[in-house]
Amino acid sequence: MTKFVFDPPPTPAIPIAGLDALFPVARIFCVGRNYEDHAKEMGIAVDREKPFYFSKSATALRPSGATIPYPPGTNNYHFEMELVVAIGAPAFKIAAADALNAIYGYACGLDMTRRDLQLSERAKQRPWTLGKDVEASAPVSTIARAAAIGHPARGAITLRQNAEIRQSADLSQMVWSVPEIIAHLSGFYQLGPGDLIFTGTPAGVGPVAPGDHLEGVIEGIGELTVTIGEKR
Repeated sequence: MTKFVFDPPPTPAIPIAGLDALFPVARIFCVGRNYEDHAKEMGIAVDREKPFYFSKSATALRPSGATIPYPPGTNNYHFEMELVVAIGAPAFKIAAADALNAIYGYACGLDMTRRDLQLSERAKQRPWTLGKDVEASAPVSTIARAAAIGHPARGAITLRQNAEIRQSADLSQMVWSVPEIIAHLSGFYQLGPGDLIFTGTPAGVGPVAPGDHLEGVIEGIGELTVTIGEKR
């Protein structure tokens, strides 16, 4: 019998509202600049020709209520509140009109970002990996099943930092809708059960400090809380 040279890590997974079950996570895709006002605050114009993406490792997942460390290599760690789409069926080269059929549910997520590293790499036209694919940088709330809540195309998305509102927008303000994102992304990847898509953040992103408490809420979907731990 073939054995592993070391025990493989447990499968990253997210709780599901109303079920005594977990949603196992395979991959994390993230959409960049999907709210016009956020693109402006980053000094970049929105690209309306097609969405663009970056990715995070599934090991970046953390549950709501977690304390996430302030990572090494940065002095400018930022929050980005986002709608997360959980894929529950195969989707390859799927049409936007059919894309909702591939969705298992929705959640709140934070795309935590080493902003100083992201911007320095962007200026050199290099990948954003050091800025985005950070350990413990993808906290996600309990998943709300689409079968229970439907497919929200609008609804308030907010983030509070130490009880002060920092981000406030509506899902309807996304440049690319959820069906459009799935249709486009599925032209390049065979999406399937366990994939997550972070759909972009509204304006108002900003830095955190150890001890900060973040609370994100998306109307009709749920809420997410995290505390920022000490610097590593």
